[in-house]
Amino acid sequence: MQKVIITGGTGYIGSHTVVEFQNAGFEVVVIDNLSNSVIEVLTGIESITGIRPIFYQIDVSETKDLETVFKDHKDAVAVIHFAAYKAVGESVKEPLKYYQNNIQGLVNVLSNMIKYDIPNLVFSSSCTVYGQPEKLPVTEDTPVVKAESPYGNTKKINEEIIVDTINSSENLNAISLRYFNPIGAHISANIGELPLGVPNNLLPYITQTAIGLRKELSVFGDDYNTPDGTAIRDYINVCDLAKAHVVAVKRLLNNALRYEVFNIGTGKGSSVMEIINAFESSTGQKLNYKIVDRRAGDIEQVWADTSKANKILCWKAEISLDETVKSAWEWEKKVQKS
Repeated sequence: MQKVIITGGTGYIGSHTVVEFQNAGFEVVVIDNLSNSVIEVLTGIESITGIRPIFYQIDVSETKDLETVFKDHKDAVAVIHFAAYKAVGESVKEPLKYYQNNIQGLVNVLSNMIKYDIPNLVFSSSCTVYGQPEKLPVTEDTPVVKAESPYGNTKKINEEIIVDTINSSENLNAISLRYFNPIGAHISANIGELPLGVPNNLLPYITQTAIGLRKELSVFGDDYNTPDGTAIRDYINVCDLAKAHVVAVKRLLNNALRYEVFNIGTGKGSSVMEIINAFESSTGQKLNYKIVDRRAGDIEQVWADTSKANKILCWKAEISLDETVKSAWEWEKKVQKS
């Protein structure tokens, strides 16, 4: 059985990716400091797959602790690196926190991969590297521009670090997956997005408002140059996104190019109001929301051209928006019952 190391593996995207790797027959080692997740996620993973992954509660920015894991599991064939802070708004307010954690974490991971000869990396990148593109949809050849937030800048810098490291190392290969906006939960409702404190992402704020944890939902701006005035993103089901990591690792194991980049999205943009309407229509829940000022660091609109991933990885998003928002609602209801 081939082994992979997944950093940030109890987080939102990470936990769904652990499920997909276990379902694909891989042994999974999870590293997470539980700064934005809870240990009970491992039980949710086990309830879905029947396997509890090996777990280390470690911060990837702590050099000595991280090396212990790599030394113990140097037979791993790949690392999937999620562990990072990810809130755009928070990064604008606390940029040094993001630069210290997100960049140092990757440097430590790469250093250990080289030291213990683990050859393949899948990096959790972001469409934020494109900033506000002049032309939509964005392809992998769309220019990477000055980031709109420190969070986005850490992703851009990390991609550059990976390329420089590959160029200096004979045995390292990597794929960067540039995510668009993951939403939803596993169909079992055993794992899903579980923000600690006030949610930074749209859909968990919607579900928490619908169930009564939040008084109202704030829609950040209705004066964008979009059909309904609200910002547009490419919202992709988290399970579809997770599966992209499995096919990326398999491509690396089959001696692909040393470094590749793929957009991972649906190829369709949806506005904030479209997400609200989809939630109300698919769940029957009415939302209390208000329009407020734009949020610092946000861009107007972006969505993906996914033809490269569709063709080369033989991957595509399959789960509909209505199914996705409904899965998030089922997850929220289960969380509040537990």
